[in-house]
Amino acid sequence: MSPPSRRAHPEQHYVTRVGWLRAAVLGSNDGIVSVASLLVGVAAAGQSRSVILTTAVAGLVAGALSMAAGEYVSVSSQRDSERADIERERRELAADPVGEEEELAGIYAARGLSPELAHRVAAELSAGDVLTAHARDELGLEEERMAQPWQAAGASALSFALGAALPSLAALAPSSVRIGLIIAVTLIALSITGYMGARIGGSPPGRATLRVVLWGAVAMGLTAGIGALVGTAV
Repeated sequence: MSPPSRRAHPEQHYVTRVGWLRAAVLGSNDGIVSVASLLVGVAAAGQSRSVILTTAVAGLVAGALSMAAGEYVSVSSQRDSERADIERERRELAADPVGEEEELAGIYAARGLSPELAHRVAAELSAGDVLTAHARDELGLEEERMAQPWQAAGASALSFALGAALPSLAALAPSSVRIGLIIAVTLIALSITGYMGARIGGSPPGRATLRVVLWGAVAMGLTAGIGALVGTAV
């Protein structure tokens, strides 16, 4: 009797999410903290509701565009370096295929394979897509893990705008409760994004959530203090 067949199923790995997850979490946290801090600082300076809302819109638009541009430039530089490494490997394979196969075998032997098996694996992989094998095992580059500039830029801009919208909406409240509501909404939003980012990334949520909320509170507290001092002086 043949053993029961095992049904193949796709596995979800956190590492494939690193690119967009980093950009999205960074963008949302930056949008929440930076715009909330701006609003708390301007409100503490005694500015009118129209000035506060103008500050919110300007901060949201400028921040989203800045985050998108920064992520695109940064990730594009990483992508260029990855492509340069792959192109260099392509030239080395064309110039010395035997030596490159020996190098690949050495990598597998260093990982625990016997020398004979390491050479056999290297030979079989070299008979196929040898560049992909070297990119993966020598350079540590795989297509699904390589930098994606447009993906990072889009995720960063969108998440910043969504994050910034939360304290901006809270700024519509009456002046008597405006600062307190902005702070409360911001801390709740930061706890949610910190928790979600940790869960999606597969890390313990408690520490990540506490870290995000703590630094958000510090940023708002310092900005509120400076805004109050400037408002009094002016």
